[in-house]
Amino acid sequence: MAQVRPRPDELEYLQQVMQTLKLHSLSDALREGLRLLSREAAEVAASRDIREFYQGAQAPTPAGVLPATADEPAAADEPEW
Repeated sequence: MAQVRPRPDELEYLQQVMQTLKLHSLSDALREGLRLLSREAAEVAASRDIREFYQGAQAPTPAGVLPATADEPAAADEPEW
């Protein structure tokens, strides 16, 4: 069993998130958080494996796909494209 002691500001934000996502309990929110953390960890591991496979070189793009311009990765991080 895990114990979580969120700070007041975290608890307020968590309550807003729970309402937005229609999560009915703290347990539901924690399960969803763990699911998302697991997905993120799998993506990080896959990215690391790809970098190791290509030994630091740029991975090839699929046929017909142009490489991203320097501005595109930064734009993808913006809240709205």
